[in-house]
Amino acid sequence: MERKAVFLDIDGTLTQPGCNEVPESAVWAIAQARKQGHYVYLCTGRSIGMLSPLLKYDFDGIISSSGGYIKSRGRVIYDCPMTEEQRQAAMDVLEKNGIFRTVECREHSYVDEGLKAFLRSQAARRDNDEMLQRRERLERALGILPMKQYRGEQVYKIVVMSRSMEPLVRAHEALEADFDLCIQEKDESGLFHGEVVNRLFDKGRAIARVCSDLHLPLECSVAIGDSLNDLEMMQTAGIGICMDNGSERLKRIADDICPSVSEHGIRSAFYKHRLIPA
Repeated sequence: MERKAVFLDIDGTLTQPGCNEVPESAVWAIAQARKQGHYVYLCTGRSIGMLSPLLKYDFDGIISSSGGYIKSRGRVIYDCPMTEEQRQAAMDVLEKNGIFRTVECREHSYVDEGLKAFLRSQAARRDNDEMLQRRERLERALGILPMKQYRGEQVYKIVVMSRSMEPLVRAHEALEADFDLCIQEKDESGLFHGEVVNRLFDKGRAIARVCSDLHLPLECSVAIGDSLNDLEMMQTAGIGICMDNGSERLKRIADDICPSVSEHGIRSAFYKHRLIPA
């Protein structure tokens, strides 16, 4: 049997977005794959602090903060927070352009209070507070705190939301020497989402770092994701699989598409690619 390293995104892949409960079918499939001798890693944009509810499940390691912090078989093999100068420059540029920020540190994350005010105004205008309730559930599930509680912890990544694309373009131009700004689709609240990530790492390079640590060729890696922030890991892994509930752009570059989270996609992909016996 050829040993493989499997890398799983979380939100929209292993779990429903913002959820910490893994379907029993996925828990079973991961355990069976590891019994077969394969390695299984989380590969997520979430910080370590956001992962605590998932650590009750057994994984061989964690790629967090989109590749900024990597733990493999109990050892930290990569740790790359922003420098203080980078953090201050990014925060200033985003604030100047009116972009809502969520700073992700190793243990905690902090969000601009203005985001909640914007969502309240949208909910009132549409006579529908579901968006606000969903955001509040997300913040509770992931332990996201108000920005006023931030006390200078090292930052690994900044999640951004903007009312329009233009401020994000301006921010990208101002920060592109040090950071990549991955912009995703507009959501139902009218906000464009994105992530400010250090150019020194991404999920693809993280997979390469783990495979090197495991002494496995990249051809023996499998990546499963659903959104555009999974693009680099799809392009790097030997096999890239997109969830059926995922981004249409990602589906076009993926090697395969598996069923959605709600339809036991992880188990289905593990069966199809012979990570577990039929």
